[in-house]
Amino acid sequence: MKTLLPTSTAGSLPKPSWLAEPETLWSPWKLQGEALIDGKQDALRVSLHEQQHAGIDIVSDGEQTRQHFVTTFIEHLDGVDFEKRKTVKIRDRYDASVPTVVGHVSRQKPVFVDDAKFLRQQTKQPIKWALPGPMTMIDTLYDDHYKSREKLAWEFAKILNQEAKELEAAGVDIIQFDEPAFNVFFDDVNDWGIACLERATEGLNCQTAVHICYGYGIKANTDWKKTLGPEWRQYEAVFPKLQKSNIDIISLECHNSHVPMELLELIRGKKVMVGAIDVATDKIETAEEVAHTLRKALEFVDADKLYPCTNCGMAPLSRQVASAKLEALKAGTEIIRRELLA
Repeated sequence: MKTLLPTSTAGSLPKPSWLAEPETLWSPWKLQGEALIDGKQDALRVSLHEQQHAGIDIVSDGEQTRQHFVTTFIEHLDGVDFEKRKTVKIRDRYDASVPTVVGHVSRQKPVFVDDAKFLRQQTKQPIKWALPGPMTMIDTLYDDHYKSREKLAWEFAKILNQEAKELEAAGVDIIQFDEPAFNVFFDDVNDWGIACLERATEGLNCQTAVHICYGYGIKANTDWKKTLGPEWRQYEAVFPKLQKSNIDIISLECHNSHVPMELLELIRGKKVMVGAIDVATDKIETAEEVAHTLRKALEFVDADKLYPCTNCGMAPLSRQVASAKLEALKAGTEIIRRELLA
């Protein structure tokens, strides 16, 4: 029987303290060699168990095998020099030291496919795998070769498509492309960003998703949100074209945000992963708070297309907080399921 309102996470979950420094993005590994390989797999098992224990329906690897949702993919590609670094402004928001594109970018071998196969072996549940989107990838680099954001994005789209096809063959049910840059570079998104994303999904038979959020709950992002005023209408600029795209699912941030829920009407007909958990606070949502967010979303999303989710990844949170938030997501979803079935 098909699950009503299947729950999932946006992506990352906290890593165990024996693998990496807790509550820290880009935290270096504490293990090396074979011990690191074993440690990553053990962390993936733990992350899966915590999702299952909380009752999450569509599970993921919790991004346990990668340091960062973008750079871990890029560091496996040719044409990018991680020793030659430049400081750039990420998403027009904060400065970061990033690697440099020095030549033609290419993928010589799969990046996450072995990890996806390992996850597939651990569970019969539907699994989702997150990849960085082309536009967010180019926003996390200094380009000293193509000299064109668009050209580099198209190259990354082809590489992502190669990886996505092998992930699908490994048994992944939903491939999600993380594109927080879609909330910033609106003209580029509509001119070529969505087309690049569709190129990344070309030929896939599994479900595809795009995750567009306002970022991790780090200070640079929370400070930026304070400048956005009483209504966050960024989605309004990209939803109309996304609604016409071949992307199956749109994942977005709703809970404790100033996103007007009526903007979801612009993607009517799409499946929507509704962020009903705030990842920028340690406060644990009540089941009713989650239910309230989902109830509002149901005014604009058909029940068979609504997927309760988190606003963004939870890597910067403690494991205890993240687990409690997952349980709240499930509890709030159960309230709405009962209401719909009644």
